[in-house]
Amino acid sequence: MAHLTREEVLKSGEVAPEYRTAFEARPVNISGADFFEQRAARAAHLQKLRHLYPIPGPIPEHVTEKIVLMPARGGNHIRTRVYQPVHNISEGGSPLIVMYHEGGWSMGDLTDEDMNCRMFAKELGAVCVNVEYRLAPEHKFPIGVNDCWDILKWAITMSAELKATPSRGLIVGGASAGGNIAAVLALLARDEKLDPPITGQYLCVPALLPNTNVPGHLKHLYESRTKSVNDPVLKNLQPGLIEEIYAPDPKSPLWDPFNHSQGHLGAAKAFFQVGGLDPLRDEAVLYDRLLREAGVLTRFELYGGYGHMFWTNYPQMHMSVKFADDTLKGVKWLLEK
Repeated sequence: MAHLTREEVLKSGEVAPEYRTAFEARPVNISGADFFEQRAARAAHLQKLRHLYPIPGPIPEHVTEKIVLMPARGGNHIRTRVYQPVHNISEGGSPLIVMYHEGGWSMGDLTDEDMNCRMFAKELGAVCVNVEYRLAPEHKFPIGVNDCWDILKWAITMSAELKATPSRGLIVGGASAGGNIAAVLALLARDEKLDPPITGQYLCVPALLPNTNVPGHLKHLYESRTKSVNDPVLKNLQPGLIEEIYAPDPKSPLWDPFNHSQGHLGAAKAFFQVGGLDPLRDEAVLYDRLLREAGVLTRFELYGGYGHMFWTNYPQMHMSVKFADDTLKGVKWLLEK
């Protein structure tokens, strides 16, 4: 979907009947006595659903997997999982895809991007690196995003050992907080003249524009943060909660890619997947427009009537199956010259 009208965006906020049936029957509950209990409850909730995913577990006949501790600054080592295709179906070598998980910079682990990495390796012949960056509040901003940058550079340096050919294609991607990290690194790679350059960014339900930094002329288009009250996952997210946990520098380009001081000219092409009910919807729509105005190619899929991370919490829905299929098509598009 390209060049969304405001009417299309607003209409996408009407709850889809299939989704309402799902979340009213099985509300998402990740409550706990404190933050760390909530983190554990989230992990347990998703683990109970993964057998319902299109790829529910390892597929060794198609993809090999191994845990690798990759070096980051300060002598630290970050846990990653590397996925390699058993049968290389890519002409010219395997592209390199580096994925960053969701979880508000404070939750999540390698299991969150397992399915996508297995799918990209099996269907696209890509080598994937799934990064378990350090989390807040134990490791506040910018530790997590620095981990992700360090691992990206390490993966490029070690691409021969990983059996990857990043000149064939180099993609960064992720959902929610992971989408923010991907957008941040795509601009950082441009500024630092990363070689080979990032060729694609996969921005799935991404956080891209903090509510405190919205330009005045866009405030009337930035409504979903406060008006998307039907999202069953993020509807109770209090303003400032993530900032309190993660403690970002509010003006840093490592936190706010939208207001980057160098603009967006020369950024890698981008593939968006966005839920119409998602409180993060409008910032994705605005970022898509911002990239287009800078001459960046984009592809945008808007799921009217569905919310934040709907396909992970309700994987049996028809739209969740379509979402996974769209993910594969969109990332394949990112790899096209």
